[in-house]
Amino acid sequence: MRNGVFTDYKIFTGNSNPALAEEIATIMGKPLGKAAVNKFSDGEISVSLWETVRGIDTYIVQPTCSPANDSLMELLIMIDAMKRASAGRINAVIPYYGYARQDRKAKARDPITAKLIADLLQSAGADRVVTMDLHAAQIQGYFDIPVDHLLGMPILVKYFKEKNLKDLVIVSPDHGSVTRARNMAHPLDAPIAIVDKRRPKANVSEIMNIVGDVKDKNVVLVDDMIDTAGTITNAANALKDMGALEVYACATHPILSGPAIERIEKSAIRELVLLNTIPLPKEKQIDKIKTLSVAPLFAEAMIRIFTNNSISGLFN
Repeated sequence: MRNGVFTDYKIFTGNSNPALAEEIATIMGKPLGKAAVNKFSDGEISVSLWETVRGIDTYIVQPTCSPANDSLMELLIMIDAMKRASAGRINAVIPYYGYARQDRKAKARDPITAKLIADLLQSAGADRVVTMDLHAAQIQGYFDIPVDHLLGMPILVKYFKEKNLKDLVIVSPDHGSVTRARNMAHPLDAPIAIVDKRRPKANVSEIMNIVGDVKDKNVVLVDDMIDTAGTITNAANALKDMGALEVYACATHPILSGPAIERIEKSAIRELVLLNTIPLPKEKQIDKIKTLSVAPLFAEAMIRIFTNNSISGLFN
């Protein structure tokens, strides 16, 4: 590092999404750093760095997705290894920030696990976090180090602009995603609608009402993540019942656990557009799912961080 500016950088990855890390490194014109991230026979994580990082600006690309605890421990141990090897700066690039849904005390004696993860990352030695579409934006405030919060929305907006769908309505699948739907609707010059879910009593199916006009419209459901796909598929089916022409859906993080794929296949969703912050196993790559890459956005952000240039333009 000369005069506060790093003269070189290196990119490393664990085992949670090596394909994304490889794509980012290729765009940045760098080979992935040589490291071995394995397990001992009892399941403990073993990390070995096979090249020097002394005084280097280092980037560890590692979403903390399933298996979440292994992915998180790999990241923490890699950070610790780099700190002890005198890395100049350690940037944790976390396309999907796990445990983000536990961001507050919803009831008595609940943990705030999103804050715990922030504390662990900082204690391990991270100097900066680069992430995308946190479940709750205020998680940035859990950190005492810089956090660059990238947005997947421009990638999704560009895709649907190119589809040029007529009579388009952007739909929030619940009240929690209204702001996200509004942010997507503005650049597409489309109105929004909201799926209002009510459960009259325990163990009784939800009654869905649609706030807004979707009859004879093409609709796009938007959310930050899709886990078991219950909310998004129920909303899609309700929209179709209310007279929507075609139902599309999109989200940043494809968790797709449990019965998600089966539900998506049986639902009224014509196409589900997802980003590759989390790797999609071959058995989950069905015809209804379209995956777009976040690698160019992360590569540009990392280059700007390395060169000490503003990345605020990437937030739009």
